[in-house]
Amino acid sequence: MFKNALVLMALTAFSVSSQAASKLNVMTATEDLAAIAREVGGDAVTVDSIAKGYQDPHFVEPKPSFLLKLQKADVLVVVGLDLEIGWLPPLITQSRNAKIQRAGSGYVDASTFSEILEKPQGQVTRAMGDVHPLGNPHYWLDPENGRRIAKGLADKFSSMQPENAAMFAQRNADFAKRLTEAEKGWQAKLAPYKGRKVITYHRSWPNFCERFGLNVVDYVEPKPGIPPTPAHTLDLINLMKREGIRLILVEPYFDLRTPNSIASQVGGQVVVLMPSVGGNKEVSDYFKLFDYDLNLLVNSFAKVK
Repeated sequence: MFKNALVLMALTAFSVSSQAASKLNVMTATEDLAAIAREVGGDAVTVDSIAKGYQDPHFVEPKPSFLLKLQKADVLVVVGLDLEIGWLPPLITQSRNAKIQRAGSGYVDASTFSEILEKPQGQVTRAMGDVHPLGNPHYWLDPENGRRIAKGLADKFSSMQPENAAMFAQRNADFAKRLTEAEKGWQAKLAPYKGRKVITYHRSWPNFCERFGLNVVDYVEPKPGIPPTPAHTLDLINLMKREGIRLILVEPYFDLRTPNSIASQVGGQVVVLMPSVGGNKEVSDYFKLFDYDLNLLVNSFAKVK
């Protein structure tokens, strides 16, 4: 009996090990992409992200642990559009993992599935600030792009695991259906405030604001990536007073002193929105990201009228 028990334990351990080995090991640049990958991949994938939701994804400090994770990855999903250019490319190269190199079978640029806004026209120079020459990389903040990314990942996973293709397709269809239902509620929630003018700190929100009908008229930064200046701040105060703008939308990793000062002089409010899944404990998946931000916006609009 003891011998039979040992055999059973060995077979169980082998089965668990085989299942783990058969899973696609997916690494993503951000938690938003990880959340969508989990929706599509289910139990057939393991997913981890490098940047955390509370970090500015433009500036992530490379760590040796990231390199170890990339070395084991079957798939790497990046935001692209040069968002990660300051920290991710060297890690990819140093990983020496052929699958996740730019031309590798497991390299996925999610921007290729998405609608990209704010593509600069003409020559881009440093005098324009931290402008992304390929377009604005914060595209995941439009649920329609989330749907497109999910479809792209389902296709990629299916090409790498044909035996699970039907499951990936079904999970993608289920995700798209739930997203459509959620969007109806989100749109209805913000409908009374459609067309409202807002200020944002950084150019993180064009896809979000276009999808939900908000009008971004200016930014706390005088140019992308350039800290606020006294002259620009004064211009912003005058603009907000003149046009009755009351909300300033700020990402959690920016200094609130200037936005708070501006808001205090115009009778307005600073709203710290989450630009990414994992920005706080409440925002644990892609759906909760929009739930959180839209509830916060509706409550804030109601307060400032």
